[in-house]
Amino acid sequence: MFQVYGVLGLIFTALAIGVFVMAAWALIHAVKTPARAFAVTGKQTKNLWLIILSLAALFGFSAAVGFIQPLSIFTIAAVIAAGIYLADVRPAVKEIGKGGNQGPYGPW
Repeated sequence: MFQVYGVLGLIFTALAIGVFVMAAWALIHAVKTPARAFAVTGKQTKNLWLIILSLAALFGFSAAVGFIQPLSIFTIAAVIAAGIYLADVRPAVKEIGKGGNQGPYGPW
């Protein structure tokens, strides 16, 4: 017989894995970004973002393995933190440090 709770459990597990992947992706990008890029763009410091995204990845992993509920406040906070980083901070700091021969219309 088809169980509804089994399907919902799979959906919530997939969402929790998605939260972990999103937070891990943001954390990896923050680790690779130079610290001066955060200061130049006027964002929070690199160390603060590393702490926030490390906690987000921890909560995402905890939800993915079933230690905490996928819809807990910690998992929702992890999505919000990683989302803010990926939507606001990452585009701003991505352009810093590329250097090279940049003209007004692109590289030359």
